[in-house]
Amino acid sequence: MKDVTYYKDRARELFKEGYNCSQAVFGAFAEELEISFETAVLISSSFGGGMGRLREVCGAVSGMFMAAGIAFGTTDITNHKAKSDHYALIQSLASDFREQNGSIICRELLGLADKKPDVPIPEKRTEEYYKKRPCAELCADAAEIFAKRFIESKVKND
Repeated sequence: MKDVTYYKDRARELFKEGYNCSQAVFGAFAEELEISFETAVLISSSFGGGMGRLREVCGAVSGMFMAAGIAFGTTDITNHKAKSDHYALIQSLASDFREQNGSIICRELLGLADKKPDVPIPEKRTEEYYKKRPCAELCADAAEIFAKRFIESKVKND
């Protein structure tokens, strides 16, 4: 198993390669979650920019939640304890991200609190873009938060 730093760096790297925030985080865990990278980036493609640039829940957070669903989710719809435990995990991951970054809402993280949903056209990824956007680091933060839980659970179960 890879270490926390690997996932943190991988998510940051994927974002800088041009993947959206959700794809960067979810894609960083694809191999460990036993799904193809292509499947991971397809599933998470709609969640960038706070869900299709609506600037709602940060895509990095959504990517973290998708990874948590595969790693810790349940398919047993009658198991209310498992569902409750999973939702508690999701809330805890969100709380950790919020504590570290101040919010889980894209528009707030980007300082666009007064802005309505953005146009659907993504910005060009230029040097200037990377200087003004904290997204690469938000991806790294989300990946780090999830990796700590993921690795801890693997160690316990081995």
